[in-house]
Amino acid sequence: MEKVKLINKYAAGFVSDSDIAAMTPRAVEAMQKLHAKTGEGKDFLGWVTLPTDYDRNEFSRIKTAAEYIRKNCDILIVIGIGGSYLGARAVIEALKSPNYNALTNDTPQIYFIGNTISPSMVTELVSLCENKDICINVISKSGTTTEPAIAFRIFRDVVYRKYSPEEASKRIFCTTDREKGTLKKLADEQGYETFVVPDDVGGRYSVLTAVGLLPIAVAGIDIDAFMRGAQSAQKNLNSEDISENDCLRYAAIRNCFYEAGKKLECFISYEPCMTMFNEWLKQLFAESEGKDGKGLYPVSCIFSTDLHSVGQYIQESGGALMFETCLKFNTPLDDFTITEQEGNIDGLNFLAGKKMSLVNEKARQGTLLAHTEGGVANLIIESEGITEEAIGYMIYFFEKSCAISGYILGVNPFNQPGVESYKKNMFALLGKPGYESEKEKLEKELGIC
Repeated sequence: MEKVKLINKYAAGFVSDSDIAAMTPRAVEAMQKLHAKTGEGKDFLGWVTLPTDYDRNEFSRIKTAAEYIRKNCDILIVIGIGGSYLGARAVIEALKSPNYNALTNDTPQIYFIGNTISPSMVTELVSLCENKDICINVISKSGTTTEPAIAFRIFRDVVYRKYSPEEASKRIFCTTDREKGTLKKLADEQGYETFVVPDDVGGRYSVLTAVGLLPIAVAGIDIDAFMRGAQSAQKNLNSEDISENDCLRYAAIRNCFYEAGKKLECFISYEPCMTMFNEWLKQLFAESEGKDGKGLYPVSCIFSTDLHSVGQYIQESGGALMFETCLKFNTPLDDFTITEQEGNIDGLNFLAGKKMSLVNEKARQGTLLAHTEGGVANLIIESEGITEEAIGYMIYFFEKSCAISGYILGVNPFNQPGVESYKKNMFALLGKPGYESEKEKLEKELGIC
């Protein structure tokens, strides 16, 4: 079986074979444009061949650095925002656990910061570093993005208070531009080891670069197997026959839903360890497609948990608005057998001797039937298990389907111009030099005297 399989029969009542057939020429043209590098954003397509065309020397250095970090610190602080942290955190939580920091014994705890400006979050993490040996991996193409730059200021000071300048320089690892930028300049001056954010790979497509690989390797995950999964996806997902290429078919079906008036795609999983993976998917699709007034709005749920909150809405009001894409794993990371209880007070002895995985699967099947009957179409992205190779395959699958889908939609899937708007206002309100003319106007709009 392939590492990822698309099952769309539960969407057949909503998107027909003729709908898919009508969309197929546009999907094939979009994939051809991607392969030929003739579409918008063509300078950011390094990720397409990255699984096989990556820097072997840097890959080896990543392993060496990860080994050093594992041996020399209790805590690794990963500083980054958006694609600079989401992918790594998603992979670590999927393959290890959302409780990784509580469960790890032979690898450092890993905390992610620089993705918020919350003072309480920063203060809490600084306190966690007290009496601990720490290393830092700061990830920023320029070194001047506000959230990670502030965090790096703070934690760089923490490192230099703890260690001599010589020792501190060994504990700071910078993933940044190959040649230029504030962070690269500082790293060269201070002797920090550096890894590359490739010029032709945007942040949300960068999980398979040093951006994701160094933290993932520190967590003890086999990055060779992880890359093998992506290599398999790169090899398998090239056919222009939509019946053979699940990636191509998924991109086409998403656009069929969009043109039928759907507004939301809800990514769901029955494994809480996939929560952050869903967050990565939200960024991938929202930043890639959400522009020019177009695009599906990506949301996510973890079932059965969210069946007891937004499940009511999905069941009875979601049909006109959304469809669901379920990330399904046939084999759980672990399992548990339900025991028999004397007296059967909770009425659940009929489950005695059954595996929790079976109960979880029956909940999935029951929900699938209920939601489709309620008018909410379902797509299933199925994998045999949650392994390094499967997750590597899945990451490439979604990256490529997102790019194809964006080209079908008629947008540039590799820019994010809307992200800059809030930054401009924030800088003006903070009084950053060069923004003085905007400050007074914005304060009046906010009612600030």
